[in-house]
This record gives sequence, C-alpha cells and structure tokens, in this order.
Amino acid sequence: MATILAVSGSPSPVSSTHQVLTLAADRLADRGHRVETLAVRTLPAAELLRADAHHPQLAEAADQFARADAIVLATPVYKAGYSGLLKSFLDVLPQFALEGKVVLPLATGGSLAHVLALDYGLRPVLMSMKPRAVSESFFVHAGGIRKGPGGFAGLEPDTEALLHEATDTFAGLVESLTQAALSSVRLVPAA
Repeated sequence: MATILAVSGSPSPVSSTHQVLTLAADRLADRGHRVETLAVRTLPAAELLRADAHHPQLAEAADQFARADAIVLATPVYKAGYSGLLKSFLDVLPQFALEGKVVLPLATGGSLAHVLALDYGLRPVLMSMKPRAVSESFFVHAGGIRKGPGGFAGLEPDTEALLHEATDTFAGLVESLTQAALSSVRLVPAA
C-alpha cells in the first residue's frame, strides 16, 4: 500500500483542523495505508519564515514529503484564505514537490463562504507543484463539528459520513494510480 503524509497546517496545538486530519488519517490507515503525520507548527518558525530549506528540521520535513506517495493537506481558513503557516511550508519545498503524488486538500472554517479558499487559493498553488492528481477538496464547516468540555468532541454524523466518502474517494484514487504504476513496470528476467 501507499505511504501517505498527513500535513496539519494549523498553528494551534488543539484545533478542529488537526482533529479532522486525524480522522482522515485513521480512515486511510484502516484501508491498509502507511500514514505519517507532520504538524507544520512544530517546525522552527524563524527558519520556516526565512525559507531556510537547509535547516535540519525543515530538510527532514521536505524529505518526509518527498518520500510520500500521497499527501493530505489540512488547513484552517482565516480571512478567506488557507493558513499562512501552510503557505510558508509549501514555499520551502522544491518547485515540483508534488510531482507524481496524489493530494487531498481538507479545510475547516466558520463560514460556508470559506470553502472557496480551497479551490481559488490552495488548488492553484498545488497545481503549480505538478501533482499527479488533486482529489476533490473537502471543507468542514464549524456547524459540522461537535464541541465538548475539552474542545473537539467529533463530527456531526452527516459531516463524518461525508469526510469518510471524501477520504475513501482519495484512497481509491491513490490505490488505482499506484496499481497502474505497478502494472506498467515490466520485469526483465536476469540473464
């Protein structure tokens, strides 16, 4: 199965965005994929803002990104745009860092108008990085999130079902493209 990197672009250690990403990652792992997680907020801020790609932590994050077969990017939407933290990380990566990869953009936001940030803000940046495919974006409105005493308590059943559907569609795309790549490899017997 594929190695999938789940990237959290939320600046908050306790965020609905990270929780939604975790639900998607768990669903992908249940399908047999190897899922790794990267919380961009844990990278050194000064080096990230300077785009110091040679800093050891940023270089390791870029290597982790390069090793993945597919990427799930999760971001909160602020002021009608995806997070600056995620943008800073994408700017550190090589120009064609998504080449050959399948991407699932996820976002959370407080207004349905924020859904446009995915297709009019994030998608063009992703497409400039030459992905093999970008799955349909998925947006979680604040009304689809259940809150408890400690914050995030899960998703409303309808929202969770839609997240599962989006995640399964993405997984199916990853699996079909991985299988197609494997079937195009011709084994030549040793002489």
